[in-house]
Amino acid sequence: MNIIVCVKRIPDPEIPPAKFELAPDAMRVRPPEGIPPVISPYDEQAVELALRLKEKSGGKITVLSIDEEASPKIVRHALAMGADEGIVLADEAFSGSDSFGTAHILSRAIEKIGEYDLILCGRQAADWDEGLVGSLLAETLDLPLVTLAEDIEHAGDELKVKRATLDGYQVFAAAVPAVVSVSSEAGPPRLPSGWGIIAASKKEVAVWNASDAGIDPGRTGPSAARRKLVKLFVPERKRECEIIEAETTAEAAAELAGRLKKEGLV
Repeated sequence: MNIIVCVKRIPDPEIPPAKFELAPDAMRVRPPEGIPPVISPYDEQAVELALRLKEKSGGKITVLSIDEEASPKIVRHALAMGADEGIVLADEAFSGSDSFGTAHILSRAIEKIGEYDLILCGRQAADWDEGLVGSLLAETLDLPLVTLAEDIEHAGDELKVKRATLDGYQVFAAAVPAVVSVSSEAGPPRLPSGWGIIAASKKEVAVWNASDAGIDPGRTGPSAARRKLVKLFVPERKRECEIIEAETTAEAAAELAGRLKKEGLV
């Protein structure tokens, strides 16, 4: 079974809020110095689910990532976990792409890779939390889609996908090839072993630009974005406390209710 896993590099979610800063243009976050980016946690769980499928059914896992700096770090993390091959998509034209542009970039790269049975991605990126790329990939490639997967079984030309819901789960059957987005219910990802890290460091990670993958630059970047970032800001958190005084509890309750109504809170 040949599986492609799409992963994204994000700022470490464990960074204290006080460390986040906006860039001078106030339209992007400036990464804190000395704290390297990490693989998006949902994408890491997608790699884990791919590895479980490979252990049962065999095959190959290819990891695909868009990285403006052409850094193989995130892809190598997936390779250290047990993935077989890695590809980084890097081009100035990709900078500022929205979810539609990202799906176009990934879909063209996937078409170039060719043979695959399953495309996995995280349910959403843990930075912007839009959760659109998996669905857009399925639409672009005209493939079946199942979201919020917590487990997958492969039997012949069919997948059985266990999908998490608010009050339990659903089981869907999908023909291969298909696109599946993986949720946190899939469980914690494995830690890369020492030998895995060493092996990953020796593997060659291919770097493709727009021309290499047949990507249309006119469909990527901010000029092609269907949604525009209007404002990015750090919210101000304020706490105010006021003591309501009254002769009796009933009067205090009535005064409190009146104040809440006046402030539009009830």
